[in-house]
Amino acid sequence: MITGKTNVVGVIGDPVEHSLSPPMHNAAFKHLKMDYVYVPYHVKKGMLGDAIIGAKSLNIKGLNITIPHKTDVMKHLDALDKSAELIGAVNTIKFDEDYAKGYNTDGIGAVKAIEEISSVKNKKVIILGAGGAARAISFQILMDGAESIVIANRTVANAEQLQRDLVEKLNADVKSIDLGEKLEIELSNADILINTTPIGMYPNVDQEPLVKAELMHENLVVKDCVYNPLQTGLIKEAEKCNAKVVSGLKMLIYQGMEAFRIWTGVTPPLEIFERSLKGQFE
Repeated sequence: MITGKTNVVGVIGDPVEHSLSPPMHNAAFKHLKMDYVYVPYHVKKGMLGDAIIGAKSLNIKGLNITIPHKTDVMKHLDALDKSAELIGAVNTIKFDEDYAKGYNTDGIGAVKAIEEISSVKNKKVIILGAGGAARAISFQILMDGAESIVIANRTVANAEQLQRDLVEKLNADVKSIDLGEKLEIELSNADILINTTPIGMYPNVDQEPLVKAELMHENLVVKDCVYNPLQTGLIKEAEKCNAKVVSGLKMLIYQGMEAFRIWTGVTPPLEIFERSLKGQFE
């Protein structure tokens, strides 16, 4: 039951109706008997600053930040965690009275999902795409000890920009390439392949995946950030050659669990988050 003592957390975005975070977090709060509630807030771009001030005034304990606010919100915060500062985007805020600190749990979510199958340490990683998700995952995977990263993107200039940032901030071994023959060569000795593009996302489920089975090998770990559908074209191709696969839903779950921990100091049970989403994509 919600009372005057209930702690409020939530998500702000535009749109926000599609968010799967409320069922995940509220299921965990209920299971752990914690007096919290998670609420989605539709906040338009021009109202972002007011929303952060309002959250402080209303004693909201924490917020997730989704599209289109992840970069713009940074200027409205009092401090940034190291990962958020490096990545240049925030997806989680913790409020301590009038003090708001920003974090980025997207990369952590991806790494933890992959580590169910394989460590990222000393691994050669290929990332498809050069947008916000690619940026968060690239920084985190290098901070967690990956040997090298290849960023493959249709627009090579975007991949080159991300490469420059990674080299400048982390002094890392990073290449940028297009989606042609060089990608085929890099795949032959890669350990991990991560798709951060929307290729294959509902409703465009019949889009050709960027990498086919004949370019993969059975020792490859293939992670798709797309979680609707769970069985994307890329995942199906990976299964054809017995590569190990990681669904996009795992990243969503683990980044949510990390936000939960930041707000409450408690790590929620993985199975509760998983169960709360059962049936969403069937």
